[in-house]
Amino acid sequence: MFTTQNIYLVGLMGAGKTTVGRQLARRLGRPFFDSDHEIVARTGVAIPTIFEIEGEEGFRRREAQTIAELTSGSGIVMATGGGVVLNPENRRLLHDTGWTVYLNVPPALLYERTRHDRNRPLLRVPDPLAKLEELHAARDPLYREAAHITIEGGRLVASGIVQYLLREFSHICKP
Repeated sequence: MFTTQNIYLVGLMGAGKTTVGRQLARRLGRPFFDSDHEIVARTGVAIPTIFEIEGEEGFRRREAQTIAELTSGSGIVMATGGGVVLNPENRRLLHDTGWTVYLNVPPALLYERTRHDRNRPLLRVPDPLAKLEELHAARDPLYREAAHITIEGGRLVASGIVQYLLREFSHICKP
């Protein structure tokens, strides 16, 4: 089961999903996907541009299609976009087709990680920290609904999270 089971990483922007996902995929010898990068590759435009042209609703439709396609395979590691859990079908797919890991990082630390990143359309507001706090409050229950494992904190280095996940998965799934 472990050799074919998908692994998904969820959490707010800046939580470390892509960094952890890449390292985990490398350690497991699996293909890695970042759902946001897949959307950019498929559309040929940056996410802020999709938001400008189609709005958040248009982006979320594209995101749902990408999630449905990627979760239909097996043996992958995928980092999702931060808002993927807003769609109930995405939550169901993530929970039912693989092991979902929620990287729960405090909003203040997320702000430190993302404050200079201009590719975050939802943070183009007068008070990005307040926006991150609002997003965390709204999405935390949804991440927990989709997740099988929650990693609390945010001061852990990616390699430590990967080691922890490898130990957890070896207990949960027998190769």
